[in-house]
Amino acid sequence: MSIRNARHPFYDFCDDALADIRRQGRYRTFTPLARDAARYPVYEEELADIPQGREVVVWSSNDYLGMGVEPEVCEAAISAIREHGAGAGGTRNIAGTSPLHKALEAELASLHGKEAGLLFTSGYVSNQASLQTILTSMPGWICFSDRLNHASMIAGIKGARGSTTIIFEHNDLADLEAKLAAAPVDAPKLIAFESVYSMDGDISDIAGICALARRYNALTYIDEVHAVGLYGEQGGGVTDRDDVSDQVDIIEGTLAKGFGVHGGYITASASIVDYLRSAASGFIFTTSLPPSVVAAALTSVKMVRAQNWRREKMFERVNTFRAKMRAAGVPFTMTPSHIVPVPVGDAERCKIISRRLLNEYGLYATPINYPTVPQGTERLRLTPGPFHTDEMMDQMVAALKTLLAEVPLPVVSDNVRGMAEAAA
Repeated sequence: MSIRNARHPFYDFCDDALADIRRQGRYRTFTPLARDAARYPVYEEELADIPQGREVVVWSSNDYLGMGVEPEVCEAAISAIREHGAGAGGTRNIAGTSPLHKALEAELASLHGKEAGLLFTSGYVSNQASLQTILTSMPGWICFSDRLNHASMIAGIKGARGSTTIIFEHNDLADLEAKLAAAPVDAPKLIAFESVYSMDGDISDIAGICALARRYNALTYIDEVHAVGLYGEQGGGVTDRDDVSDQVDIIEGTLAKGFGVHGGYITASASIVDYLRSAASGFIFTTSLPPSVVAAALTSVKMVRAQNWRREKMFERVNTFRAKMRAAGVPFTMTPSHIVPVPVGDAERCKIISRRLLNEYGLYATPINYPTVPQGTERLRLTPGPFHTDEMMDQMVAALKTLLAEVPLPVVSDNVRGMAEAAA
């Protein structure tokens, strides 16, 4: 065989790696689900033997308020397509900036009490591009990163060549202060953390972190992705709720969860935003968000800011669901946020329970396995929303009670036991 026709070793690597993932029970498959906009959270599952599909109630959507199916939001997108076409036409510098982009950035800046905002194509890109650009801007940067920060934040921090990364224990202010105190006084420092951590559902002490930042002259960068739209008087996130937005230098968020559309953004001082606009390759060299998406997001942000009842309704539903779980003796982790984790503790068990929920009950809850969470802490992550009815809740509670009893746990780890003991 000639060298030209030899099989490249990467093919074998992929085959072996996928086989190992399957052996561990964490191979990911996509469930074909089509959302019914008029009946959200009802979806239609595509099945080969059932041409019309079948109804499925989804319990793991990040469209927390259902804004993605709000008629006014959808109509804004349709109107923008009619007026401006389907695409943006290029990067923001070439052809992709419209009055809609500028209006949305101004709205987001106002939401967070900042001087300016900047749109990115996704929340992942806004984190990766912003953190990498900041941490390569000056020599000697030290980034203090919460151990449980999102993969997009980690990607941006790791991509910042020449900077130093120091991991502090999750939500541990004593550990953070010790590491800040040990760092060179004159080094530029940045603390990167989240408000709501989406897998565990816990919330950071933003005021405490900001106090440390002031003491040690560090810049603060917060990811509010799982909080914007949901917390605060206007939906500005936990920084809004706790009245500390002015203490955080850079607030990053998404338009794809609480606002139900698509895209990411940062808000900060005018000079920081202008620098990122001018230097972040993840912003400069990619086609901008289509006008239809921007118009829909702008409408959604305005509605969510003005209509606090949406947040109140979501939390009422979350509390009602927890009460039903508690009454039925179904274990869940009590969190200070809207996220309801159900500890399962084994990847294969998690996958089986998720599959049986779908196949036998018409309920969809994504299994959360490694590497999203540490091995031994596998779980179902449930997100009750404004449109989950009591009947839907009763069905899910009964199904979980049955399946958690029927599907045994092979090995009970200390982590899983701790999660179960934290259940209300």
